[in-house]
Order: sequence, then structure tokens, then C-alpha cells
Amino acid sequence: MTDFAIDASVAIKWVVDEPETEQALALLSHDLLAPDLLVAECANILWKKVRRTELTEAEASLAARLLTRADVELVPIRPQLEPATWLAILLNHPAYDCVYLALAEARGCLFVTADTSFARKAQAAGLGAKVIVLGSIASPIDPPA
Repeated sequence: MTDFAIDASVAIKWVVDEPETEQALALLSHDLLAPDLLVAECANILWKKVRRTELTEAEASLAARLLTRADVELVPIRPQLEPATWLAILLNHPAYDCVYLALAEARGCLFVTADTSFARKAQAAGLGAKVIVLGSIASPIDPPA
């Protein structure tokens, strides 16, 4: 059984040193899953970091290569279209983020994100018990019981 669903805000910290990188790296010892949207979102984050001169082109390329090797089960997003749409409407939040939460709900696991705004919206809607903010966990973390 999968321990956690993660989003791009977590995965990018595996290859770019940022706040909460230690907590993100600790998750790699667990069974992880994400919608295949993760690939495009990570590529977009790396592109933005190059545009902002936070990374060189070579660093972004290496980071992308390393991410392709991450041990994360990538799941097609099509089955999450309807639940992600419902969550986006409920939370008044972009649907692409809601795909991750919808997948976690469908698989019965917790969702880990570094996106505190998204987590607050989930909490306000009564879904907070299913969402873990990356910065709130100590490493190493225990999988859910």
C-alpha cells in the first residue's frame, strides 16, 4: 500500500536545495505516488527557476534527469478529472493542484504538499486530516497506520 501522495512542490525539493528539502528527502524512504501531471509541473518549475536565474540550464537539465529516476508511482490523471473538478470548485483552487488531492483520496492515502495556501483551503473545507504540510513534519516520518 502507498504511504503518501506527493505533489511537485515536494518532488522539486529532492533536486533543488530549498527550505524543507530535508523533510522532502525523508519521504523517499516511503512508497509514494503522484498523478503523471507531476512530470509536467516539475519541468515547469525548473523552467521558471532558470528564467529567474535561480538555476543554470545545466542544473535544470540535471535536476530533470534525477527526477525521472525518482521512485514514485505515476498514475494517469484521467480518472481524477471529475473529483478534481469538484475539489477545485469546493476549495476555489486551481484544478491541477486538486488532482493530487483527488488521487490521494481515491487511493486512501495522505497527501503531502509544501503549498501551505492549498493546505489551508483543504483544512477550511474539512479535508485537512487528509493533507500534511511538508514543513510541519519531522524527519523521518512514519507512514499512516
